[in-house]
Amino acid sequence: MSLDGTLDVSVGADAVTFTFTVENTGGQDQDLQFSDAQTFDIFVESDGETVWQWAEGRMFAQMLSTETLPAGASESFETTWDDPSPGDYEARAVLTANNADCEATASFSV
Repeated sequence: MSLDGTLDVSVGADAVTFTFTVENTGGQDQDLQFSDAQTFDIFVESDGETVWQWAEGRMFAQMLSTETLPAGASESFETTWDDPSPGDYEARAVLTANNADCEATASFSV
């Protein structure tokens, strides 16, 4: 599969917004298979330790699903981390499809 990921980070006064974009750079449509309703996750680390994870504490419907990402198309996922502590961080976004690997990273400071 030809999937490319980008992660944009926007630091605000009291929140950090993450936009994870997955683009199908190949010449064919890609069928992405998921084992539950979760399609992505975001991890934020400081000094090698995870300090925030978007999916932590969330419940996802247990259902098999397939989403088609057409050739040349992209899909974006956005989420917010409220009230982060000041510091330097590394964020990693991951597509949770069973049959495809796509992730992106970004460094930022609060």
